[in-house]
Order: sequence, then structure tokens, then C-alpha cells
Amino acid sequence: MDEVSSVLLDTAIDSLRTGFIMTDKDGIIRYINHKGAILLHVTKEELIGQSLFDSVPSLKSKFLSDKAHFFNEVNYANSKLFFNYSPHYTNNERIGASFLFNEEKYYEVFLKKLDSYKNLNRDLKAIFDISYDVIYVSDQHGVTLRVSSACETLWGEKEEDLIGKSVYELEQMGIYNPSITRIVLEKKETVSLIQSTRTGRRLMVVGTPIKDEHGKIVRVVNASRDITTVDRLQSKLDETKQMMEGYKSELDHLRSKTLESSKLIYQSVEMEKVIYLAHRVKNVDSNVLLYGETGVGKEVIANYIHQSSDRFEKPFITINCGAIPENLLESELFGYEKGAFTGANDQKRGLFELANEGTLFLDEISEMPLHLQTKLLRVIQERTFNRVGGTKQIKVHFRLVAATNSNLYEEVKNGNFREDLYYRLNVIPIKIPALRERKEDILSLIHYFIHSFNDKYELSKAISKRAIDVLQQYHWPGNVRELKNIIERLIVLTEKDTIDETDLDSMLLPMWKERPLQEPENDVVVHEIIPLNQCIEEAERQLLTLAKEKYQHTTEMAKVLEVNQSTISRKLRKLGIE
Repeated sequence: MDEVSSVLLDTAIDSLRTGFIMTDKDGIIRYINHKGAILLHVTKEELIGQSLFDSVPSLKSKFLSDKAHFFNEVNYANSKLFFNYSPHYTNNERIGASFLFNEEKYYEVFLKKLDSYKNLNRDLKAIFDISYDVIYVSDQHGVTLRVSSACETLWGEKEEDLIGKSVYELEQMGIYNPSITRIVLEKKETVSLIQSTRTGRRLMVVGTPIKDEHGKIVRVVNASRDITTVDRLQSKLDETKQMMEGYKSELDHLRSKTLESSKLIYQSVEMEKVIYLAHRVKNVDSNVLLYGETGVGKEVIANYIHQSSDRFEKPFITINCGAIPENLLESELFGYEKGAFTGANDQKRGLFELANEGTLFLDEISEMPLHLQTKLLRVIQERTFNRVGGTKQIKVHFRLVAATNSNLYEEVKNGNFREDLYYRLNVIPIKIPALRERKEDILSLIHYFIHSFNDKYELSKAISKRAIDVLQQYHWPGNVRELKNIIERLIVLTEKDTIDETDLDSMLLPMWKERPLQEPENDVVVHEIIPLNQCIEEAERQLLTLAKEKYQHTTEMAKVLEVNQSTISRKLRKLGIE
């Protein structure tokens, strides 16, 4: 370096507002700038060639420890100095060191910010770690950024083993299944699901996407609650709901929901869509047609529509069109005048009148005879009708909700249902999924029914985790109604305080285990081309004849054939089977 450059470098270093010292490998001062001499209350000449550790002894131990860098607080004279140390190396051998240092007030702003960040980090870690929940944070690519220490208890993995790993990788490893973060990133919306872990635990997890001002996901935050101990499940779900109230308000409707007036118990996304659609149409007069298998809760949804609507203070009238004999159904719907038929000693108001200004629910609408379908169509179109045996026009205005477990469109094609009535009813179709298609609801329903029947029979029965697992694996052909009946049977007949899998084995499983093992047999053989209706009628005749030979009562036949008892009675009469 030439003399001019050396002078410029000295001038530049002397102009620093921070003290600067350069030493050799033994700590002998070879250079000190003007600010450094002022801070140490000496002249440059007094320090050059002297050991730094004679002036600042506390630096010696760290200097000799051969640390690559350190930031040290030193009390010097009547002030406090902060030294920032950096070593100098040549060919991996330390040849000296440099020190930048200044008074405490110089670093005051930075130290306050550093303390603030430390405190914030400490607070966040405390919030994460004192909670029984696992709080799990991932970025927009599913890479784990942060997780509370409870993860070791619930997932069997330490924080450091999870951070930096992709949730996709962790899911494939079987640490947890499914990955809630993955599902949130796929659906781009809040998700609430049950998660199983490699440690054998079951977690209720709510995953929430955090979005930037452009609507792009930047973080996914999961809150997990251990629901493995079934006896404490209800209280833990309640605690989870309280915890989540502090998050976004839209999470409320993804938790376990109960509307006491209409007995709505659900947890699944599938039922959430049903309830959302039912809520959308609550205050319009459009006809609603509910589809779904027997026992899925069509009447419950119909009642929810009524209770949520402006008509909730008006009557909710319901009738099962398949449960009333054909010759009585008309008078039940339309009412009758005195003397209209033998035994009509007084006039009677029909269900159309009773439902005025309220809601009329026609269950099993496919069972309504064709001639009554025609009359119902007129009532829907004109909002007027006559009682049986009467001539006076009666005006009505009610909300109509119908339900069926049949494919009405197929019934129309087969000539069993009027096409014009079908289109009148099918304005807003709502399909209620079978219970096997929304298994997330089974757990909530089990606990609801156990609580309900415990109250009813003044008992305090509980149910084991293994028994719940068995119930969740069942395919539930009878849906919610079948589940309700089985829980009542278990509550009433189980002698122990806790229902376990042995109670299911002795009471239910023999029947359950037979069904999956039975391969479908092709017992129907067609030898020649015949009209389809004739083929169906002959098949029904043979099936009903076999059922009547095996079972004494039509109620038993209806249960086995999975139809209404009234349907069995009507078909037996129609086919002339005694």
C-alpha cells in the first residue's frame, strides 16, 4: 500500500464514530483509531504495543477461547462498553483480531429492539408450549416453520425433527394422516378433520389459511386437540371451540354444530354444504325436494328450513305418504265435510289447512298414489282446494318441502310419478348424503345419542375408544336412524358402566361380519325377453313370497327389505299374496 493510500485509510478509520482496535495473535495492540483512544481515556501512543488485556482484562478469556466471533459487555471506568470481536486468519491460522466497540448509549436503540424481539419470541414460545394443543405453522409450500413442544407427546417427534420438513413428506412417513395443511392448501379454505397419528392417537385438527392482501396463502396454522380419551371428548371439543373463537369468525361454523330445535349434529364438509344450501333457501317460497336414503335425517333438514325461516312461529306439519293407507291419505291431506263418507260425523280440517302460513313436509312423496298426485299438483299451482265432499274453495299459502328415498326421475320414466309434479317439486333439490359418505359425523352423533339416552333413562354410561372405532368402521345401511337405535340398545342392555367392543360382539357384530363376506349372488335368471314392468312385478312377487314365508309380520319384512311397512302391505295386496 503506498503512502497516500495509507493516509487515506487512517483518515477514514479515524473518522469512524465507533472505536476500532487491531491486535496481533497475542492481543498486542498494533492499531487504534481516534474514537477508540477517547473511549479508553488514553492516547494512541500510550496503547500501541501494549496488550489489550491490560486495559480490558475481561476480554482475555473469550479471546483465548478461540471463538470465531463474540459480542461482549464490559464495564470500563465509569461507563459500559460493548466490544464486537472478529478474528483474522491466514491459512487457517489466527494472525490477529479486530475489535469494534462503543458506549452503551450508542447501542441503546438496538438493545431495546433486541430485548423486545427476545421478549416477543419468549412470549410466543410460552403460548405455544403451555397449551395442551399442538399449534403447527407451515408456509405456502407446506414446509414446517414452527410447532409447539406438545408435538413430541402427540406425534412422537421433537420440534427440531419437524421444522424444515414438508408436510407431504411427514404424511408419507406416517407421522400423521391425513395432513391437514395439505388439504388446506388444496382446498384453499379452512378445514376441520379428525387426524390419526403414528403414536395411535386421534386429534381434532382445524387448519386455517392465512392470506396476504392479494388473497394468496402465505401461512397455514393448525390447532390440534387430542381426543383419544373418549370420556373427556366432549369437554375437550368445547375447549377447542372456545379457543377457536379468538381466531377468525368464519371458523365457528366448522366446529361441531348442534341446533337444539332441529337436532342438527354434524361435523363433515358434506353436511356443511347441505346446511348451507338449506340456509340459503330458508326465506323463499320455492319448493324443496330432499333426496336421501332412509334414515339420513330428511325430516330434520325440513324442520331446520322451517325453524330458520320467517315462518318459524307458524305450524310445521309433517306426514309420511307411505305410512298412511291410500284410502285415508286423501282425507288426511284435504280434510272432509260432514257426511262425506260413512263415519264422517263431523267436518275435519286437513293438513293443507293446518299448514297454512307455515311449512308442509311430505315425506316419502314417491309413495303417493297417482290420483292424489294430480290433486296435489292443483293445490301447488292454484293454492286452493276443496275438502272431500265439499264445494267451498279454501285458499292456503304454505311452504312445501317434499322428501324421497327413491329416484323420482326413474319413477317418472316408469310411469309411477307424474312428470309435471316432479318438475314442480324439484325446484330446489337437496341431496342428503348417507352416513357412510360422511363418517366425520359418526363420532359427534355417538356422543350426542349417548348423552341423550343417559338423560332419558337416568344413567351415566360411557363408551370405549375401541367400541367407537368399530362403530365408525360400520357401513350403516340404516344411516342415522340405525345408529340412534343401536346406541339406545347399548345404553339400555349393557350392564357395565362403559360400553366396549365385547358388547358390540355379542349384540351386533355377528350380523355385521356376515355381510361383507357374502358375495352377491345372481339368483335372478331371465330366459326370454318380456316387458320390463312384468319382469319387475314377477321379481317383486318372488321376493315378497320368500319374505312372507320366512317372517310372520309385515314390519319384519319391511325391516329386512329396507322399505316402509305400508309399502309392503300395499304390494302384498296388489300382487294378491296371502
